[in-house]
Amino acid sequence: MKRFAPLVLALCCAVLFAGSAPAAEKKEKTPGIELATMASQVTGIAISPLLGVSGVGAYQWMKASTPEEKAALPWFAQVSFWLPALLLVGVCAFKDSFAAIVPPGLKKPLDVAETLENKVSGLVAAGAVIPSLVAVGSKLIAHSSALLEHAPAVTGGFGMLPLAAFDMSWLLTLLMVPLSVAVFAVVWVVGHAINVLILLSPWGGLDTALKGIRTGVLSLVAATAYIDPVVGATLSVVIIILAYFMAGWAFRLMVFGSVFSWDFFTFRRSRFQLLADDNKLFTGRDIADAPRRTYGRLHQAADGKLLFRFRPWLVLPERTVEVPRDGLVVGKGLFYSEVLGFEKTADKNTTLLLLPPRYVGHEELFARTYRINGTCEVGLRKAWSWLREAFGLAAKKAVVAA
Repeated sequence: MKRFAPLVLALCCAVLFAGSAPAAEKKEKTPGIELATMASQVTGIAISPLLGVSGVGAYQWMKASTPEEKAALPWFAQVSFWLPALLLVGVCAFKDSFAAIVPPGLKKPLDVAETLENKVSGLVAAGAVIPSLVAVGSKLIAHSSALLEHAPAVTGGFGMLPLAAFDMSWLLTLLMVPLSVAVFAVVWVVGHAINVLILLSPWGGLDTALKGIRTGVLSLVAATAYIDPVVGATLSVVIIILAYFMAGWAFRLMVFGSVFSWDFFTFRRSRFQLLADDNKLFTGRDIADAPRRTYGRLHQAADGKLLFRFRPWLVLPERTVEVPRDGLVVGKGLFYSEVLGFEKTADKNTTLLLLPPRYVGHEELFARTYRINGTCEVGLRKAWSWLREAFGLAAKKAVVAA
């Protein structure tokens, strides 16, 4: 039954998202309640854009009582979008439910496709859905504020003019949209890191656990918003703060996932040509000021030193760190390769640099270019070689007659 946990959580989350707003309606319509509901929706969509957007769209469609109201709904609240989107979420959950019993190599292409989907849905949500929700929420906040005050007259100057005569929702929207998009971006980057971790995970059971954690957090946000919008907003603020401190780590993972997915789907290794120097790759562990999975270029100095050049957040001033040459060997993997180095503290070879999928098939040339002592097989390729030898399927070496 545990294998079906992500599927059940996804379905519950969709239902809770659809029901989160009615709880707000049970309370008095105040600006604070509207703002709390908006905060929960933005945070929930950022955690899982496709599930969040389709859940909100499904609720808006069910809330509309007449065909005219349904036709006037935004595109993400139309059945033609949210129904296929929820079905796609169910397919992804079904895939993860059987992750523990499916060989990782067979599931990786589907994981790459889901990572791309998460990127596309995140961009669409940030550029179209979030501004639309904030605009509607701003009008509701302005309207509820006017109703709450019963349009009182203010003495002095323009004091005899009722406040309700001024529609300030456009100003509120102008202020709230950039803030909401920024909050969405911070939370989405951390949520998207789950997809990249699944790409790197060699075990299907870990994939299910990671996806279950993300869906569980999303369900908790929707459930608390259903019970009390203020409690839901408080939980959303806690998630935003935690995401802020994890943003750097998650951003590096996002860049890694983007490069990995692009190389994989475009079969870039078939047209890739290794440069004589300054080839792009990632760090596999912390190297001085370069954290793990930092994207940069590997440079070989005239004296033979290996230097890793990178820009923090891809845009800040360039930094350079030296890559230790102790025990370097290029590990050839099935989906991506790596450079192994000897770590004195652990007294063994560990991953030092990560090579994107474009380098698959070019490991020998990479080793010669940077004067690295040979190659070896790692990961699934190493396991396959072991199986071939164990069952006697490996090609026999030719015996040279004396």
